[in-house]
Amino acid sequence: MSTTAQLFEEPFDADEYIERLAWRTPGGGSKGGAEAFDPKRLLEEFENHIEELKHLDEKIQRRVEKLEHQCHREAKEFAHKVQDLQRSNQVAFQHFQELDEHISYVATKVCHLGDQLEGVNTPRQRAVEAQRLMTYFNEFLDGELRSDVFNNPEKIKEAADIIQKLHLIAQELPFDRFADVKAKIASKYHDLERQLIQEFTAAQRRGEIGRMREVAAVLLHFKGYAHCVDVYVKQCQEGAYMRSDVFEDTALLCQRVNKQVGEVFQSPETVMAKLIQNIFENKLQAHVKEKLDETRHSDVEQYLKNLYDLYTRTTALASKLTEFNLGSDKHTFLSKLIKNIFSTYLESYIEMEKDYLRTRSALILQRYYDSKNHQKRPLGGGSIQELKERIRQRTNLPLGPSIDTHGETFLSQEVVVNLLQETRHAFERCNRLSDPSDLPKNAFSIFLLLVEHLCVDHIDYALEIGLSAIPSADAKNANLYFLDVVQQANTIFHLFDKQFNDHLMPLISSSPKLTECLHKKKEVIEQMEVKLDTGIDRTLNCMVGQMKHILATEQKKTDFRPEDENNVMIQCTAACSKVCVYVSRQVERVRKSMDGKNVDTVLTELGVRFHRLIHEHLQQYIYSSMGGMLAICDVAEYRKSAKDFRVPLVLQLFDTLHALCNLLVVAPDNLKQVCSGEQLTNLDRNLLHAFVQLRVDYRQARLGRHFS
Repeated sequence: MSTTAQLFEEPFDADEYIERLAWRTPGGGSKGGAEAFDPKRLLEEFENHIEELKHLDEKIQRRVEKLEHQCHREAKEFAHKVQDLQRSNQVAFQHFQELDEHISYVATKVCHLGDQLEGVNTPRQRAVEAQRLMTYFNEFLDGELRSDVFNNPEKIKEAADIIQKLHLIAQELPFDRFADVKAKIASKYHDLERQLIQEFTAAQRRGEIGRMREVAAVLLHFKGYAHCVDVYVKQCQEGAYMRSDVFEDTALLCQRVNKQVGEVFQSPETVMAKLIQNIFENKLQAHVKEKLDETRHSDVEQYLKNLYDLYTRTTALASKLTEFNLGSDKHTFLSKLIKNIFSTYLESYIEMEKDYLRTRSALILQRYYDSKNHQKRPLGGGSIQELKERIRQRTNLPLGPSIDTHGETFLSQEVVVNLLQETRHAFERCNRLSDPSDLPKNAFSIFLLLVEHLCVDHIDYALEIGLSAIPSADAKNANLYFLDVVQQANTIFHLFDKQFNDHLMPLISSSPKLTECLHKKKEVIEQMEVKLDTGIDRTLNCMVGQMKHILATEQKKTDFRPEDENNVMIQCTAACSKVCVYVSRQVERVRKSMDGKNVDTVLTELGVRFHRLIHEHLQQYIYSSMGGMLAICDVAEYRKSAKDFRVPLVLQLFDTLHALCNLLVVAPDNLKQVCSGEQLTNLDRNLLHAFVQLRVDYRQARLGRHFS
């Protein structure tokens, strides 16, 4: 059995159990161990072991049954005990209810007895108090105050309580019979009130918080309590404003007083509100008036800066003061105090802001034009001017004399930065100083001034001057500086757009003015884009005109029909080289002047016009066999320049042109095959014929026959 018990050790595994049992049996291992494998002996061992397991199972089963029986017995005993405890608990609960009813009965009797005692004691106390007051009243009737309470300074608190009650009683007495005594009581009332206020003031100067609290509690029932608070508020401010920063001094003063007020007065929020109101209506209002009145008419810029700074610091101070207990609606209370100080200044703020911004912007622009020794030209208006503008946009005709600006764009980033900075300050002040209901309207009016001075008076004026300075398409050595105008105008407009999004949008995003602002911005953009497009188009015409001039002056008819065909260097012509150099410079200028998709758009247009010019130019000549080779060299060079455009369409056009030039040199028998090639098969047959006609040998019958 001991062996079996060892085999049942945890964790139990049946396969492992059999294996271990077989291993322990002599001759029962899988390899026999020291003895040969004996299956009979192993079978016998298994049968014996099975019998042992059966005996072990029976023994364990009997033990389990014994334990289950014992468990049932103990459960029944425990259930009986629980029932006994429940019965005991019910008895205890009944006793508790009886005790609770008895206590309630006794408490009711005690309360009733207390009410009876109070009903008896209260009239008695009132009678005693009435008798005491009558005694003191008689002293005032006799005109001689004999009681120690009125003559002993140490009993001023008790005297104040008595005189306050006598003063209330005297108010109800008829004046004709008790005029003298009423006057005496009133005199004593005011005398004690004055003494209490003096005592409070002295205690405040000595810093005796306990005495201040006692006197304030007595004065609370006197009419002079408000005067006591006024005295306290006044004395609190003595010596508090020793530095130049009135706002910082006020914050420190209120923090110090707030701790003291709660210890002295029963309604500290009222006293704190009184203190803050006094500071705002006297100290702060005087400070604001002094700062603003000295610059209001002499220096508008400084006045606006001071107004913004003072209002900002005042609202920041008010925000700090909200941490104190000032009553139920402290935010409204502080807002009214701020409004009382600044209302007269804020009413006229936006008009002063606009006048200053208008004057300042005009001055910035005028200084710039003066530095350039430029007298600003009137742009004109009316129906005639509008008609000229429409004709110029549609025909690119230079209506009016062209002016020479000597390459000056009349656009300055410094001027723009100054204008935007002034406007940004105006937006910041507008956001702070405008009433929330007027903020979108005021911000929009500032935006209109920015549009007027930046977009119209500066950018639009520069575009008009630039358009007037663009030479005609047939001008020689023309200065095409309008691309510089485009570059600077583009940079400036990005700055304008950034300020629109960063400073104007937050002020109008939730108001109907947003639509007006977006519409105005779109209108300005469209007007400038029309002029930019017109100028770029005319500039491209000038570029093409310059290329045409180079070709006209540099390209000779003998370039493509050399006299000595056997002694010719196969290379591009001088005219082609100069045109390619010129084109490369213009492409680089366009890339520097434009950004984004505008680069590809303008280069595409320039590339198409460049191709059209070369195509038409090549059709002006008659080509010999060697001349055709030179033409192919020129087109190959033009094609290299076309790669600089980085526009697939332009490169494709020159690829096709290069293929067309092959018609100038191909053998007559191969013309039809070349025309059917991949690059030429989709072209108009008349175009192909036109190029074939440029060959010297075209009029020979055999060439016409081969082509047809």
